[in-house]
Amino acid sequence: MTATDYLASGRQTIRLEIEAVQELLNHLDGAFTRACELMFSCPGRIIVTGMGKSGHIGNKIAATLASTGTPAFFVHPGEASHGDLGMFTGDDVVLALSNSGETSEVVTILPLIKRMGAPLISITANPNSTLARSADVGLHIPVDREACPLGLAPTSSTTAQLVLGDALAIALLEARGFSSEDFAFSHPGGSLGRRLLLKVEDIMHTGSEVPAVATDTRIREALLEMTQKHLGMTAVTDAEGVLLGIFTDGDLRRTLDQGLDLANTPITEVMTEGGTRVQPGILAAEALSLMQERKINALLVVDEQDRPIGALNMHDMLKAGVI
Repeated sequence: MTATDYLASGRQTIRLEIEAVQELLNHLDGAFTRACELMFSCPGRIIVTGMGKSGHIGNKIAATLASTGTPAFFVHPGEASHGDLGMFTGDDVVLALSNSGETSEVVTILPLIKRMGAPLISITANPNSTLARSADVGLHIPVDREACPLGLAPTSSTTAQLVLGDALAIALLEARGFSSEDFAFSHPGGSLGRRLLLKVEDIMHTGSEVPAVATDTRIREALLEMTQKHLGMTAVTDAEGVLLGIFTDGDLRRTLDQGLDLANTPITEVMTEGGTRVQPGILAAEALSLMQERKINALLVVDEQDRPIGALNMHDMLKAGVI
């Protein structure tokens, strides 16, 4: 095959799989709604099962359901016949995948699933198959042709199964009002979890690391405080420690442009009054959005009396994995 032949083959495969998904979209009907309702009201778990390539897709569907608020796990149908059927209960909903609907390992366990009273949802390309006829709700993937030119390797059919599984998971996610924070709780080990779960108080500098000067401080002394604390800014507070303003690297550049006497000019004449501040309990991601919106590189963290108790900058966000 030439390079052109490889490209033509790849494009034809993608084209056929797109057609399969489009057909699935056109055929989505009330059965999809009934399947969602069964899964939403399930008091137990969604148990997904399938053999071969359908099993691989089923495993992914179970993982997607579990990570988006619908408790689910995958059970290999062959193992189910040798003891793992004990994982099933009447409170569960079973989601079974088989392109033909006649996969022997799946068909073998159908009577036992029906006997325990667990509702059954099927995903199959054959609505007249044993699996589809046994199901309480049958979901049909209208795939007449695999992308494989031999018509043998599951390609278009498994793509349609995967898309249908994603559709179920997202419909249930929306029905449950599943939030980004809920999602983060099931993904605490990754960068997404850090981004969504970390709070400002988890990463801010505290105590003596917080740069702060009094109102009678001269600019040059404020610069020394900024240099020592390495955050590119300093808080300006009154005698009670209440935040009055902030002096940043940007303020310094503007001060130098004015040619002011750094040794004798009070910091209050050049500080930014008020300054952007946040509470320690907000999410670090929220603080990052605020910094990006206002085009600033550092933030002060204050208590309920508006006294600085912490500080952080973009480097802290980067170090914590929030960026």
